[in-house]
Amino acid sequence: MTAFSVEHLQQQYLTYRLHDETAQASIEVVPDRGGIITRWQIQDRELLYLNQERFQDPSLSIRGGIPILFPICGNLPNNRYTLGDRTYNLKQHGFARDLPWQVVSQSATDCASLTLALSSNAQTYEVYPFDFHLEFTYRILGNRLTIDQQYTNRSQTPMPFSTGFHPYFNVQDKSQLRFDLPASSAIDQKTQQALPFFNTFDFAQPEIDWAFPDLSRTVAIATDLQTHLRLTLTYSPAFSTLVFWTLQDQDFYCLEPWSAPRNALNTGDRLITLAPGETRSLQIELTADWV
Repeated sequence: MTAFSVEHLQQQYLTYRLHDETAQASIEVVPDRGGIITRWQIQDRELLYLNQERFQDPSLSIRGGIPILFPICGNLPNNRYTLGDRTYNLKQHGFARDLPWQVVSQSATDCASLTLALSSNAQTYEVYPFDFHLEFTYRILGNRLTIDQQYTNRSQTPMPFSTGFHPYFNVQDKSQLRFDLPASSAIDQKTQQALPFFNTFDFAQPEIDWAFPDLSRTVAIATDLQTHLRLTLTYSPAFSTLVFWTLQDQDFYCLEPWSAPRNALNTGDRLITLAPGETRSLQIELTADWV
């Protein structure tokens, strides 16, 4: 029996299940629903939160799993940005999480992996006037989930963008969460107030939406004392911002690596800009340990 496998599950959407038999670890990926990872399991423990009702309704954005953010992270004022003498409308977090991705390849040799691609089309040109090609490779190996990304500009002009991920992690008692984030200050994205950060949050608040734009290292850690689960997020240096988001009385928290803060297409703040024909490679990795 091989240690790795990639299964095809015909559910509401065709789902790819990547499995590491030795570690009893798996992820499930749904290409047609924005290339999203919907589940990450290790020894029957569900690490990700997923709102099934929203997932099953294609008219709604998904709340759960690991949505992809491209070509913006967060929202724009009035959902608008300007390039040259033209103004475009682009909704929160961009369009990659809503479009179907194509399966490029899969492997069960040295790990379980799946590569998906998204290219520009008539629909994306209306809101983002660039010819792009994205390839993301998901890998599950032991207790590690890796997402390797390639962003290619096929346009004749420089292509600005930001990118990121929006993981939803399961939690039952947020008072048992402990954090080691690489930041000493934050910005409340609701009020734009700058705040000192001491690795704690007030979970009595109805909503917490904090951005950390000044990171001291490329690793962030969240530990759930109730379940003894430690999650370690590592990311390429291009991911310059972390965002923490949660809602009161909801069984999730989000720790999101972004390459740029909100409204970067208008401000230029930390935008990635690719020259014509250029490809940029990035990576994030999540590691789960029980301590």
